[in-house]
Amino acid sequence: MSLQRPLAKRPLGDSGILVSCLGLGTVKIGRNQSVKYPSHFMLPDDSQVRELLACAKGSGINLLDTAPAYGSSETRLGELMENRHDWIICTKTGEEFDKGLSYFDFSARHTRFSVERSLQRLRTDYLDIVLIHSDGNDLTIIEQTDCFETLARLKSEGKIRAYGLSGKTLAGGLRALEVADVVMVTYNPQEKSERAVITQAHASNKGVLIKKALASGHMPESLDRPDPIHFSLSEPGVSSVVIGTINTTHLEDNVRRATAL
Repeated sequence: MSLQRPLAKRPLGDSGILVSCLGLGTVKIGRNQSVKYPSHFMLPDDSQVRELLACAKGSGINLLDTAPAYGSSETRLGELMENRHDWIICTKTGEEFDKGLSYFDFSARHTRFSVERSLQRLRTDYLDIVLIHSDGNDLTIIEQTDCFETLARLKSEGKIRAYGLSGKTLAGGLRALEVADVVMVTYNPQEKSERAVITQAHASNKGVLIKKALASGHMPESLDRPDPIHFSLSEPGVSSVVIGTINTTHLEDNVRRATAL
């Protein structure tokens, strides 16, 4: 693949971690039940996942985003990715997915269990980023559970390098910035309600990951709307835009868009 310029790497706040400005979301390699994409898809086989990871690496992507709630995603990444140290792995805790349904557990016991399980599934002795997978009650999770406190302990033990919140509310994102290293927020030309979180993160030197930049495949093409990838990457303070795909052609197109800034 030929690029006009390399895919930029950006600091994840003051964590010391450099992430490619485009990250690869991997829900589609592990789960196709109860997802919000516009059309059904089959899970890729092992050779297709290897091809996808090779395409991502060759394009300059180093950030992989996964989660226990993404079905077999963590396990498949652990089995199929090569040279673990070439990747920045972001996974999550709090949400579980079983028999077609999600449930949530933010207790200290489950948080530690979840991180230890992710280490095993991903076949690694450390996780670069662990985010709380919010159920929408962001402030309750932050202020009334010891999930963040447990993640801080795991960081002090060397099992994770940075932690934060994949939240769903403006108030939760702002509160998370007071106690965490990174936030993941929804941001695209149609959904800008969490922009203040990005602004505050930039001022506080905290990392920002963007989810749903393409509205989970529901973003309509429009000549009078800015390119969603450009839109997100142009916002000061954004570290990386995470986009999920299992199609190498789509991945390459996203990389071209990210390098056209």
